[in-house]
Amino acid sequence: MIDETSLDPSPDDFQDPLENYEPKEYDDPLERALVEEKVTEIKATPFTSIASDATVEEAMRKLGELHHSCLLVEENGGLVGVFSDRDVLKKVALEYNEVKDRPVSELMTVDPVFVYETDSSAAALTVMAVLGFRHVPVLDLDDKIVGIISPQRVTEFLVSHIKTE
Repeated sequence: MIDETSLDPSPDDFQDPLENYEPKEYDDPLERALVEEKVTEIKATPFTSIASDATVEEAMRKLGELHHSCLLVEENGGLVGVFSDRDVLKKVALEYNEVKDRPVSELMTVDPVFVYETDSSAAALTVMAVLGFRHVPVLDLDDKIVGIISPQRVTEFLVSHIKTE
């Protein structure tokens, strides 16, 4: 018969692995920023959104008037898609008269990749570099849109953290 009390570790046997944890020290401020700073440290506002039931013509007009290349498509403050200049070129340009009165939701990019505002700044850069997206929506933990990361905004972030000697 096995004595089950001998299988229970005593409190003295437990060693907390974080007890002697030393946070990593970085020689490079950019490396530290990418690992430790959140997406919110990259400027994500202002951003422009449009309702999913807006027409393609309205969306294109908004893109043109604001000189933007991307609109976040929303329903009740939540992200449902992205309508970008790439969507215009691929899905609208040759059939504009046929699609201009259709809802933007029919021609937008659905299920866009996004980051949460609590993710590391490196997460946003990874989405851009690995997946090839120029614009990355930013959501809060309630899945509400809070901004968008663009190449220009990322460049500003990176430049502000580059070590100059």
